[in-house]
Amino acid sequence: MTDPIADFLTRIRNAYLAGKKVVEIPSSKVKETLTGILCEQGYILSYKVVEGQPFNTIKIALKYHPETKMPAIKKIERVSTPGLRQYKGADELPRVLNGLGIAVVSTSKGILTDKQAREQGVGGEVMFYVY
Repeated sequence: MTDPIADFLTRIRNAYLAGKKVVEIPSSKVKETLTGILCEQGYILSYKVVEGQPFNTIKIALKYHPETKMPAIKKIERVSTPGLRQYKGADELPRVLNGLGIAVVSTSKGILTDKQAREQGVGGEVMFYVY
């Protein structure tokens, strides 16, 4: 696998399309941080890191609207790829759906949302958009 972040996003996207309640993803520190951001922002219900013999996994409880059963994530899209990295300064960070969505940015101060990066005045690699 050449792009573990794209695999992470694709597993979440496919689980929503299939109507799953829980998805399991191979764990890494970056994926745990990304999952924490998605949970903080309200795009997933909860997550848990499960210790395993060959490798650890992250179990993610997906979030749906209680009445309409629509997924909380309409679109989750990779921006920066291994072949074409997308770097933006603090003043150039994108606003996803005019602030309704989030862009996840890898900065020198850690992985942040676009709003947090703007507040701290740092730019970095725009990893993906969620809305």
